Amino acid sequence: MRRAALPQAAWLRRLPLLALAVLALGQISACASHDPTDEESTYVEYDPLEPLNRKMHSFNMAVDKVALKPLARGYKKVVPSPVRRSITNFFSNLTTPRSALNNFLQGKPGRGFNELGRFLFNSTLGLGGLFDVAGAGGMERYDENFAQTLSVWGVPDGPYIVMPLWGPNMASDTFALPVDYYSDIWTYYDNSSVRSKVWALRLVDLRHRLLSADSILEDSQDPYITVREAYMQNRTFRIYDGDPPSDEEFYDDEMFDEFFDDEEQQEATSD
Repeated sequence: MRRAALPQAAWLRRLPLLALAVLALGQISACASHDPTDEESTYVEYDPLEPLNRKMHSFNMAVDKVALKPLARGYKKVVPSPVRRSITNFFSNLTTPRSALNNFLQGKPGRGFNELGRFLFNSTLGLGGLFDVAGAGGMERYDENFAQTLSVWGVPDGPYIVMPLWGPNMASDTFALPVDYYSDIWTYYDNSSVRSKVWALRLVDLRHRLLSADSILEDSQDPYITVREAYMQNRTFRIYDGDPPSDEEFYDDEMFDEFFDDEEQQEATSD
């Protein structure tokens, strides 16, 4: 039986960042305009720093290969799944006050109070955020950061920039980093030694959650473009709260019906 077309926001929520990365690859030929002086260039308007960005991307991938990825794999192998989930919940809870602040700054008070409510419930009933009791109770997460707030305010994005060790950003996002840092409540934990260790664990937990992206990057003909387009798609999705301006060619209902049909067949086979 043919699946009914889903509203854009609904099916986008079902797609992980990795799926967006794959789908974005199909748009590269449409959005890329080659530099006439270099036929191999994939220059696009928002990536005028591509030669430098590619060098930073290669550097980041090298560091990841020898440091972060082995740590993330060891973390996944040694730490049980329920414990990893609680660690992720804990770190997510730490950013909830920041998210509430940015929802207020974006003129979304209802979502801001929702985030404060989530923080209250998870910090108390959820034992400091180890358990997402708010989510279990139906309180949806509305995660926002200051980079998104700047975009909502109309601040120009500027060029795409790959920062050493930090990864992809837009130029305007770099100005938001200090605000996001100082609006993270863990920043104010007194014991600097414990604080540093928790920041390290936070980084390893994040890298562990991205391990599933490795196969896509390994299979990609150009991992730099894969990462760039996935980042741009995900960024736009978040800025528009899951309902970005539609691109009828990209968001083709039949294409996604086929995607979901294949997904259901895989689930049936695994069962």
